[in-house]
Order: sequence, then structure tokens, then C-alpha cells
Amino acid sequence: MPLHIVLLILFAAFLHASWNALLRADGDRLWSMTVMCLAVALASLVSALWLPAPARASWPCGVLSALLHVGYNLFLVRSYRAGDLGQTYPIARGCSPMLVTLGAVWLAGERMELTALLGIALVSLGIIVLSLRGRRLGLPSLPYALGTGCFIAAYSVTDGIGVRLSGAPMAYTAWMCAMWGLLMPLVFVALRGARALWPTGGSRSVAKAAAGGLVSLLAYGIVIYAMSVAPMGAVSALRETSVLFAAVIGHRFLGEPLSPSRLLACLAIAAGAVMIG
Repeated sequence: MPLHIVLLILFAAFLHASWNALLRADGDRLWSMTVMCLAVALASLVSALWLPAPARASWPCGVLSALLHVGYNLFLVRSYRAGDLGQTYPIARGCSPMLVTLGAVWLAGERMELTALLGIALVSLGIIVLSLRGRRLGLPSLPYALGTGCFIAAYSVTDGIGVRLSGAPMAYTAWMCAMWGLLMPLVFVALRGARALWPTGGSRSVAKAAAGGLVSLLAYGIVIYAMSVAPMGAVSALRETSVLFAAVIGHRFLGEPLSPSRLLACLAIAAGAVMIG
């Protein structure tokens, strides 16, 4: 993988951890996520007007990915209700390369190398350590964090296929994100009603959430581009180094504890994800 692609993916990992920190810090995370998605939709639609249309063969992947992203949003919001950024984020991001690898073995008959097995062991160990409170599992958001990881794995594979069928990676990303961004407000209205969309924190809260959405769009656009020129597994694994950024950001800006065991667990997840890739 070329050095400039590696650096781009690491930058995307930092951006991804940053917008998750913005979401975790907010009081009404479902509303913030919805505003983020609206910003994503607007920016994506504007971008799509200047890009060539993606090939028709990629549209089913784009629609499926948009639906999977909505499920990812809902599970991510729920996981942050009872878990720290430094706990739930590494679990969600770390288990997705493991799930992709296991799915390839089960569904596609791929062989699993020793390095991938060791990587899965590291990721699993890191998730267990992050989930423990004393000697017992004590993370209420664990099922939602794992569910978030399942959605990540599903849309990563879907987009990896779609972007290669599209013939225009940026156009595929723009249209997929526009669909995803417009679906989320419909879900919000179905859950809370249209009046709940009106901001209670003023223009500052809207601007903050919208900025988070644009950052998330930039981060995923970089990853989509990287998957068009580099192996999907390697890109997905390197992106999961964002768990380290999340642990540091959670400690520095959200006041979350960063014990030696938590830091080692995050390092194990990051190392395991890279080994799987």
C-alpha cells in the first residue's frame, strides 16, 4: 500500500474518532445524529451534481449501504447512552474486521491464515477487557456496541463491492451518503415527530452537529477512495487504528478514565485489526 494512502487512512481514522467524540459529548445524541445526517445529505447532493453518475450495477449496493448506515446510526446512538467513548467505540470498530474475516471463511470458503487467527484473538481479548467491571461483564451497552460492529462490517463489504462496480468512487460515495442522510430524518420523525426536529440549543448546537456530519463525510470519503485503490481488508484494518485516537480524545476532552488496562485493551484491538487486515 503506498505511503500516501496509509497517511490518508490514518487521517480518516482521526477524523472518525473526532466526530464520534462530538456525538458522545452531546446530550440528545439522536437529534445530533439526525442533524449530522442532514448536513451529510446536503453536502453529498451538491457534490453529486459535479460528478459523473456511478454505473447502474453499483446502485443496489448504494441503496443497501444507505439502509445499513441508518441501522448503524441507531445502534451507535444507543451504545453511547450507557458507555464511554473509550469503551464502546473500540468494541464497535474493533469487532468489524473480525466479523468480515469470519464471514469470508463461512460464506465464501476463504482460508484463515495464522496471522488472522492471532488478530482475532487480540481483538476478542481487548473487547473482553473493555467490557469487564471487576471480574464480571459490566458494560450495559455491550450488545449495542457489538451490533454497531455488525453494521460496520456489513456496510464496509457492501461499499467495497459497490465502489468497484461504480466506475466513479466519489460519485458512488456522494449518492450513497445523500440517500443515507435523507433517510435518517425520516426515522427521527417516525420516532419522535416532526416538532422534535426544531433545535432546543439554538444555532450553535445546529452548527456543532452539522460540522460533525461534514467531518464524518470527509472521513468516509477518504476510506471509500482508499478501498478503490487498495485491498479492502487492509484499508478496513488500518482505519480501525481510530480506536487509539478515541481513547486519547475521550480521556483528554471528555474526562474519561484511561487506565493501563483500558489503554492496553485498545492497543490489542488496534493491533489485532491490523493483523486481520
